[in-house]
Amino acid sequence: MSRLLTPAATVDVLADLLRAGFDPEAAPPRTAVPVPAGELLLMPAAFGTYAGVKIAGVAPGNPALGLPRITGSYLLLDGANLRPLALLDGAALTELRTPAVSALAVRRLTPDDRPLRLVLFGTGPQAYGHLEAVLAVREVADAVVVGRNPVAVRALAGYARTLDVPARAGTPDDVAGADLVVCCTTAREPLFDGTLVTPGATVVAVGSHEPAARETDTALVARAEVYVEARAAALREAGDLLVPMAEGAIGEDHIAGTLADLVDGRVPTGRPRFFKSVGMAWQDLAVAAALYRAAREA
Repeated sequence: MSRLLTPAATVDVLADLLRAGFDPEAAPPRTAVPVPAGELLLMPAAFGTYAGVKIAGVAPGNPALGLPRITGSYLLLDGANLRPLALLDGAALTELRTPAVSALAVRRLTPDDRPLRLVLFGTGPQAYGHLEAVLAVREVADAVVVGRNPVAVRALAGYARTLDVPARAGTPDDVAGADLVVCCTTAREPLFDGTLVTPGATVVAVGSHEPAARETDTALVARAEVYVEARAAALREAGDLLVPMAEGAIGEDHIAGTLADLVDGRVPTGRPRFFKSVGMAWQDLAVAAALYRAAREA
């Protein structure tokens, strides 16, 4: 898919939609259905001249079998008559759109006057995609990869070096020296000590859409300026925010703004910035439609 739509172009697709006035708060919610192997996700959306739906499977046991954790398909439809137009690989679509959402936030939350020191948690497809997407919007001085599997950590660090980014394996404490921390894991508990994150640094977390799972701790969220894709979605699914709320550390008004606010020019403060993404159906539709148009023009 990246041959049809580069990471930078994907970021622009999302930004253009938000600038055109699309309201993510009105987007349909995700439906999650428990099944023996994990869960099935149904994500419909419609706007403009297209409609579509992603059916994704999340199978936690798959990696041990050498299979992808995320599976699925995306059906793109004509918005006027709901005639099927294209069937896309749902996992590949997710691997393109999720990093683009993060990169759009990174473009607005991080300084552009110097290369960034990056700490990247995770070694799966999303970690690779986020590395590429961050490089599409910012220069990276060096990257530190943190993960459970030393072989996978070395592989991702080696890939970063092929992109001319000095990279090495690291530990959670490396967040103390980071300008940008990106979390792309299946963790259900915090990955690092949030008090180590410096003022002005940005943390992005994309690994979970479950209310009880989180990659960041209460200490970080309570001191950070928090941004989300949409308030309604975050308050349904973002454990990184819902757990601190349940603890009484923050309230709903702790959310400083949304991705649309950032695109509209919202200027962050000097506090740590935290962007929490749960993934939304409108993003899938926007990218799927752009891929369809690009394929027809190729």
